[in-house]
Amino acid sequence: MKKVEEKILYKAKWLALKQTTYKSENGETVNWESIERTNTSNTVVIIPKLVPSNRYLMIKQYRPAINNYVLGFPAGLVEGEDLEKEALRELKEETGYVGKVKSISPMLYSNAALLSDTVRVVNVEIDETLEENLNPKQHLESEEEIEVILVNRNNLKSFILEEQQRGTAVGMGPWYAFCEDNK
Repeated sequence: MKKVEEKILYKAKWLALKQTTYKSENGETVNWESIERTNTSNTVVIIPKLVPSNRYLMIKQYRPAINNYVLGFPAGLVEGEDLEKEALRELKEETGYVGKVKSISPMLYSNAALLSDTVRVVNVEIDETLEENLNPKQHLESEEEIEVILVNRNNLKSFILEEQQRGTAVGMGPWYAFCEDNK
């Protein structure tokens, strides 16, 4: 495929709908619609593990796009250059916890057929015995509604399935991270 043209069909405050025209190898013209953010295309997903209890931190957040709460991991837009700092900022804002980055994935794409966003998965360890983690306080934006949930590693799959039975949507991250049969 060779890109021929790109145009913005609609642009709002945070998102733009883009149409890209390609020429295929057989000479056909192909139009493709995609969505891109207007402020940044870099995002971070944080998988926080509490030690020494071996619990994982998840969030349940209302998402207007699906008119439901979704169970997932803390996540957000990367606004600066320092990925570790940005991940820890998002963790603190959404959950109140502070932690230490243990690993960062390479650049990934969550839905390349639709979105131009890149994603980095950041594994964070939270020392739950630290004073600042004993009574964490969220720092949510006015449009955010986030419940923090701590789940023991051994109960994660059953917890996720129970939440889904109750009507909570489940993000792909927790399923990929914890629920594959080979884990």
